[in-house]
Amino acid sequence: MTKPSFDEFLAKNIEQSDSPEHMPQPQKELWSGVERAINSEPPANASPASQQHRMSVWRQATAIAASTIVGMCAVYFSIQPATQSPVMQMSNYFEQQKQTLLVQYGSQPALTNDWQVQLQELEQAEQAIKTALENDPENAALLQMLAQVYQQQLDLINRVHQPRWQQI
Repeated sequence: MTKPSFDEFLAKNIEQSDSPEHMPQPQKELWSGVERAINSEPPANASPASQQHRMSVWRQATAIAASTIVGMCAVYFSIQPATQSPVMQMSNYFEQQKQTLLVQYGSQPALTNDWQVQLQELEQAEQAIKTALENDPENAALLQMLAQVYQQQLDLINRVHQPRWQQI
């Protein structure tokens, strides 16, 4: 269609649609049904079956939500690494160092015979400081004392098995 013919076609159809004989008519009377639907009130209480269905749906949705939250919390706390206290970190580090030195010097003879007694005394001091740290884990002075006891243990093992004149 060209533009003038389209405009003519549109004008002709608008004129025809204004006449009542060209309007489409419904096959049956609808207004009475529409009026009844507008004027009727919704039922005050829905049927017990529909209420039970709605409650069942809400229970299921609540159970799913609760299960999801519990599952997410379980995953979060199982993935998150447990943080060690500074005392445990320090203890693990120095214990590893001490074991490394004892293995390293295991085949060498010790220069003194009572070095293990001194080591046991230092280990007792270590235990006493750890006990004190259980009551006050963030006490800087106790942490410093513990580090010094660990260092003394390492120095004792080194001195007993490797005298200064062998280091030169």
